[in-house]
Amino acid sequence: MNPRVIKVSTTNNYQLNLLFSNGEQRVYDCSKLLGFGVFKELKNKHYFTQVRVVDGTVVWPNEQDICPDTLYLDSVKLK
Repeated sequence: MNPRVIKVSTTNNYQLNLLFSNGEQRVYDCSKLLGFGVFKELKNKHYFTQVRVVDGTVVWPNEQDICPDTLYLDSVKLK
């Protein structure tokens, strides 16, 4: 099992800055999701910034979420 998200913040270009339970800081690019189904709502930047951490992953108010394993494996490690 991969580490879980413990903190999240957003950038202006649809990226998530993530802190994982193993201490790693990583960046996940959500821009590739914006054209698909429930993720289309994330195009609204105000809505995108409402992301929060719940049970080790990220979620938005209308229940969009991203698998924590996907967040870890498809993100880029900082430093």
